[in-house]
Amino acid sequence: MKSLKLGKSNILSSRIVYGCMRIIGDNSIDSRKKGKQAIRTAIEEGYTHFDHADIYGGGKCEELFSEILGENPEVRDKIIITSKCGIRDKNNPNENDPARYDFSKEYIVKSVEGSLSRLKVEYLDLLLLHRPDYLCNPEEVSEVFQELQDSGKVLNFGVSNFQPSQVSMLQSYCPFPLLVNQVEINIHNINALLDGTLDQCQELKITPQAWCPIGGVVYPAWGNTFSKEDEVRIKSEFDNQSKKYNAENWIVMLAWLLKHPSMILPIIGTTTPSRIKAAKQALEIDYSREDWYRLLEARNGYPVP
Repeated sequence: MKSLKLGKSNILSSRIVYGCMRIIGDNSIDSRKKGKQAIRTAIEEGYTHFDHADIYGGGKCEELFSEILGENPEVRDKIIITSKCGIRDKNNPNENDPARYDFSKEYIVKSVEGSLSRLKVEYLDLLLLHRPDYLCNPEEVSEVFQELQDSGKVLNFGVSNFQPSQVSMLQSYCPFPLLVNQVEINIHNINALLDGTLDQCQELKITPQAWCPIGGVVYPAWGNTFSKEDEVRIKSEFDNQSKKYNAENWIVMLAWLLKHPSMILPIIGTTTPSRIKAAKQALEIDYSREDWYRLLEARNGYPVP
């Protein structure tokens, strides 16, 4: 497994991140066993970065992960544990409360303490704000970040699904660099290429992470707008490149993301051990600039201007 430094830090992360959103499945005994085996496989295969959120499985994903740490306590110091906070479901905590985002000091602290308790760890390596809070007070967020860092509960911070202007605003208040911006990037959603997100990541040395990286390849992407004609055209190009690189289409997609100079970290969430192992093939593909643009052209249905 290859690795790189996160943002402006000296923290080494595996080049592919393992996402823990699906590790409990339906929370049945069999699903939990499968999730635990997936985590064990990821660790064995050299994944060192594990992505959580307080809302994944209603907190049960973090609890399941803690069972693996309990089996092998020495693993904790060898991995990066990320969690995210800021999304609140409706009727929480009161009936008729709306679904909302919450970056208040009280809620961030409560979320972090909940994650630490469920994970049974003393600190998070990285805390991300999950989705932008329209009522965000950057001064308050900076203050709580500093307090969490001073207390040793969180070592580093970043954001998720933030637009460049939102990153700039928050960073202007924070005395330390934001290390990560986790956004959706896949063959369907290339907004990060167009809206300045990846440009800003390169400018400020923020590491972009791609969630749902194989959406539109293995399964429909969120909010899929591709027509049947689009899907046939895109699959044809994937198939051509699959033969050329002797890799499955979804692995070619990972290679496409890895090619970008912003050094995108794809987050994979499969619980199938063979796929966790196979994802690493993307790191060995000598993916060409020409094939990158061929796939973009197939995706758009027309060549670049």
